This record gives sequence, C-alpha cells and structure tokens, in this order.
Amino acid sequence: MPRAYYTRVIDDLRQRIAHLEGAASRKAVVLPFGIPEMDDRLPGGGLSFGAIHEIAGGGAGTVDGAAAALFAGGIAARAKGKVLWCLTRPDLFGPALSQAGLHPDRVIYCEADREEDVLASMEEGLSFGGLAAVVGELVRLPMTQSRRLQLAAEKTGTMGLIVRRWRRQSEASDFGNPSASTTRWRISVLPSEPLPTVGVGRARWLAELMRVKAGECAEFELGACDAKGRVCLFPVSGDGSDTQAWRGSRAI
Repeated sequence: MPRAYYTRVIDDLRQRIAHLEGAASRKAVVLPFGIPEMDDRLPGGGLSFGAIHEIAGGGAGTVDGAAAALFAGGIAARAKGKVLWCLTRPDLFGPALSQAGLHPDRVIYCEADREEDVLASMEEGLSFGGLAAVVGELVRLPMTQSRRLQLAAEKTGTMGLIVRRWRRQSEASDFGNPSASTTRWRISVLPSEPLPTVGVGRARWLAELMRVKAGECAEFELGACDAKGRVCLFPVSGDGSDTQAWRGSRAI
C-alpha cells in the first residue's frame, strides 16, 4: 500500500478518537469548592460539569430543604451564565439565594404543576447547553429519569443540581434508592459560628458526601455560602457536641 493510504487511515483514526474523547473532555471540566479537603474527595478536584448532583436536607431540614437549596444556589452562583430553576412549589425565597451569591437577574424560574413537568423542563434545559446550571426540586427521582438527565447533561456539559424536597418525613426514604447522579449530598443545619460578642455568627452546615462515583464518602463542617457562593471549612468541634446533638435528632 502507498504511504498516502496509511496517512489517510491514521488521520481518520485520529479524528474518530478526538470525536470520542470530546464527551470525556467535557465531563472532565469541574467546579472546585476551593477547599482542598473537599476537592480531593471529588474526581478531577471538584463537582463535574456534564453531570447531575443530588442534594437533600438532613436533620430538622429534611422536609423544608432550605439548607440544601442554599447549598445548590451557592454552587450555581459560582458557575457562569443563567440558571434555570424548575419547581412545583412557589416558596423559593429569592433574597436568600441572592445572599448565597445567586442574583435574581441570573435565575430563570420554571414553575410546573407536576413533577413529570419538572423532569421534562430539566431535560430540556440540560439539552439546550447554554446555561450555567439547571436546578430542579423533586420528591422522587427514579433511575430511568435520572439516567435521561445524566445523558442530557453529558451531551452539553451543563451541570444539573437536583434538590430533593419531601412533603413528609416518610418520603425521605426514597433518597436511599439508586440513581445515575454523580454525587449525592445531605446538608444539615448545625449551630451557627460562635462569636466573641453577643450576636448571630455565620450559619454552619454538616455536609455529608454520601455517594460519589470513583471517590470516597466524607463529612465536612462548613460555613454557609457567602455573597459569592463560597463555603468555608470549619474545624470539627473539639468535643463533637454539635455533631452528636445533630445525630441524635436527625430523621434520616
């Protein structure tokens, strides 16, 4: 065979390999927390774009999920661009999200009557590919639907954040069912940061990384999101009293 033939074959193979690696390169893009102790636990050193991530409230916040929503809002705030937020209950408090770094001008709200419509809106938003993140509030996340969302996210490289919100404590058991999410978090409220004077310090969370693909589970005591969506790492309580009290009262 002439050399030109082999050259064409090699060039064709290189193009095919580059095409196949395109999806992998998108998935490799991550959004780091900027905290080595957290980023080292996540493949690639941060939360993956082109993937979906589940977040739920724990302890007393199992049902309302306020801390989980703020955690998701802080993540979305640090990504660049518009954010699509899909929900069925119009009780999201915009000023709180703004304090967590997600300004109202960046959020597009999509209110639906049914969870099926939330799933459809999320899939459409993830497939669009021009958004910083797509957030959806869901009670249940079956494996089939989670896989559809994951595939849509992989296609465009958009991050999907799923805030699990339950109407009653008994529904929280659904959080243990398998899904296609890349990470699964549970965010519980701890006593706020102690101050040397009278006042209320920075809100504090216990963030449990309950599941991560190609990684290990972990727990972190965090300072809640600041005005730029950033969290900080607090040293674990010296006597463990805060965490022990939380564990004694948590519902799931």
